[in-house]
Amino acid sequence: MSDAFAQAFKDEARELLADLEEALLEMEENPADLGLVGRVFRTMHTIKGSGAMFGFDDIASFTHNVETVYDLVRNGELAVSKQLVNLSLAARDRILAMLEAAESGQPADAQRNEEVIRGFKSLVPGRAGDAPEPDRKVAPEEAAPAAPMVTYRIRFKPEGGIFASGVNPLSLLRELQELGPCRIVANTCEMQTLDALDPELCYLYWDVILSTSAGRDAIDDVFIFVVDCCELTVTVVDDGTDEAAGGYKKLGEILIERGDLTPQQMDELLGKQKKFGELALEAGLVNAATLTSALVEQQHVKEMRQERQSQAQTQEAASSIRVSADKLDLLVNLVGELVTVQARLSLVAQELKRHSELVSVAEEVERLTNDLRDNALDIRMLPIGATFSKFKRLVRDLSAELGKEIELTTEGAETELDKTVIEKLNDPLVHIIRNSIDHGVETPEARMAKGKPRSGKIHLAAVHSGDSVLITIRDDGAGLNVDAIRAKAIERKIIPQGADLSDREIWQLIFAPGFSTAAKVTSVSGRGVGMDVVKQAIEGLRGSIDVKSEPDRGTCITLKIPLTLAIIESLLVQIGKDRFVMPLAMVDECILLTEKEIEQGHGRDLLLVREQLVPYVPLRKMFRIQGKAPAIQQVVICQLEGKRVGLVVDWVIGEHQTVIKSLGRMYQQVEGMSGATILGDGSVALILDIPAIFKAAEKEP
Repeated sequence: MSDAFAQAFKDEARELLADLEEALLEMEENPADLGLVGRVFRTMHTIKGSGAMFGFDDIASFTHNVETVYDLVRNGELAVSKQLVNLSLAARDRILAMLEAAESGQPADAQRNEEVIRGFKSLVPGRAGDAPEPDRKVAPEEAAPAAPMVTYRIRFKPEGGIFASGVNPLSLLRELQELGPCRIVANTCEMQTLDALDPELCYLYWDVILSTSAGRDAIDDVFIFVVDCCELTVTVVDDGTDEAAGGYKKLGEILIERGDLTPQQMDELLGKQKKFGELALEAGLVNAATLTSALVEQQHVKEMRQERQSQAQTQEAASSIRVSADKLDLLVNLVGELVTVQARLSLVAQELKRHSELVSVAEEVERLTNDLRDNALDIRMLPIGATFSKFKRLVRDLSAELGKEIELTTEGAETELDKTVIEKLNDPLVHIIRNSIDHGVETPEARMAKGKPRSGKIHLAAVHSGDSVLITIRDDGAGLNVDAIRAKAIERKIIPQGADLSDREIWQLIFAPGFSTAAKVTSVSGRGVGMDVVKQAIEGLRGSIDVKSEPDRGTCITLKIPLTLAIIESLLVQIGKDRFVMPLAMVDECILLTEKEIEQGHGRDLLLVREQLVPYVPLRKMFRIQGKAPAIQQVVICQLEGKRVGLVVDWVIGEHQTVIKSLGRMYQQVEGMSGATILGDGSVALILDIPAIFKAAEKEP
């Protein structure tokens, strides 16, 4: 078995398992929706068939037992119950475990697999131990009408070297036969003589006439792993709408549709007295296999029209291509280099303005580079909904473990973020949601005592905001206890005894290392590890966290995350001869700072801006940059955790498109710097880590 094809199956199976989990959780909420049951069945069927094809026999055998039960559910012989959903989620986890075991080389837990299979078998009517939960049955009027029977013409022509990839075409044909009445004709016209035949090559191709109620998707699933190494055409030849008497198409029409005969050739034959098929064969225009295939189609459609039950539904598969994430990362890196070179070209063109043609070329290159940059970044953008859907299982299982009733709702699942950002967001969101379940939402009894609904809610939402995304996690629980947080912070010496803090400042204390108000340590929380990790992770993404809470009404945590970590819009500033950039998303405004205003501060770094005092940090002093500051400096005012703070620089140069470069190992721990970028003139500018700069400034006496 080719490692590449085996890996393709594993990747595809993981995507199918993610979709399966989402479908099962939706099915638990809507047990009467047979569309969801069909979705689960098709996913299981695809995993089974593909697993058998690529040598994952344990997965195929295991999934077959699950598929059998869901076939009964599809036919209305078994009701959707909580027990069925629990077993199905466990089966999904076991399939994933078998995939991981195949990668690690360690055997999967066969005993646990057998337990799950026994659970499914106990649900099948007539078996010992059959005791399904008394959940609602599917009423006859709720059962879906008989699925439509559609007839397809399929030409499957594999590449000659398909055997080398470990694919057996016969297994694919058997899969098709499972979908419904099927007739298969093998075409041997390309077969070689024995002395020229290579036993490692495939010389056959097949014409298949298939009538199925499973739809086009089921056919595509059969060929999902070989679509790139074969010629595959799937055509609806009878969709159930043509009920005209007189039967199916003429034989000549079928041969022309297939491309095996031209209209001119047909016209020449029609003038003769013999049957059309005999004439075409005698004239050498078609071979016996081609003629047989057309006759089989004609007969098959005639028979299926007599037995048709309802209208067809077909759906064309979306055109897509799977690309390695490493290749995408390389593409974005190259685009970043191109952006740097383009900036240099524009700078040279401006210096040589007398060469108007050069300026024109530079402007055109800039336009094309911007388009290429936007498209390259768009390729890496993924909807955050895939991450959101993972948390439904987390909320379901953890709330059951803690004896709570909690519903997770989501909004903005289509909001897109860079793939790398989404991957790094998973753990922080898990910590926040677990805290909401454990500390936020009360038990059903406590909620009812407060006059609240028995079931609590956690709402997860995402929305674009400029070049950032706002992700909110809101619960309707007890809210944050300001007094308890203050007392615990004083006890742990995080704040002094008499500290005068606003509610917003107290809420931010939950992100302090080692902070926890839990009365006891549990498997979920209480060790003070989690929220500080969340803050570090979000700041590592150049994001910010805001907390709002109301007693007995709940807590809302808002994460502000940049869309991408590769190229950002920034503000270019200068101090002495050194230039720096800061993320433009954090910048509110720029104002002038005169020597007189500095003196009015009486030694304190405070500036009065529209009747509001704004603290600022003189970067020249912090970075120990030699030389005298200009008489009029500039203050870049930024938003940081809901506060307005300023950074003092010599000059603000303007907006800049920054390609982020990592600092070398020797400089990664330098406080206040998060990276570097190369400017158009080839010099290096450091990227300021604004939250770290203000943390360092607060520590200074």
